Amino acid sequence: MARSNFSWKARIRSFSYAFNGLKIIWREEHNFRVHLLAAVLAIALSWGLRISPYEWLAIVFSIGFVLVCELLNTALENLADFVCPEKNPNIKRIKDIAAAAVMLSSLTALLIGLLIFVPKLLSLAHMF
Repeated sequence: MARSNFSWKARIRSFSYAFNGLKIIWREEHNFRVHLLAAVLAIALSWGLRISPYEWLAIVFSIGFVLVCELLNTALENLADFVCPEKNPNIKRIKDIAAAAVMLSSLTALLIGLLIFVPKLLSLAHMF
């Protein structure tokens, strides 16, 4: 059996790579900042409407789902551009499919938000 080369220093260093990735995507990807703004608004609305713990779970999962899809889409686009810098219909197809994943995750998050927020907002509107 091979001996494990586990190292706390290496584990901590791996976090620095992840934080560097977040710094890159924040600096270079407009859509990521738009998704973060939407996340902040959803969190503020969730807090203001005092949603249930299960509703919080759905909101937090939705936010994470969209942000992870955006990160993976950006990574895939960067890789595709590195591998094939010139225009290529196969690369375009791959990028379009990855972009569709982001769109689908965003639409799913929007639907979850509507299912949670609309009834609560309508309830508030009836009070006035």
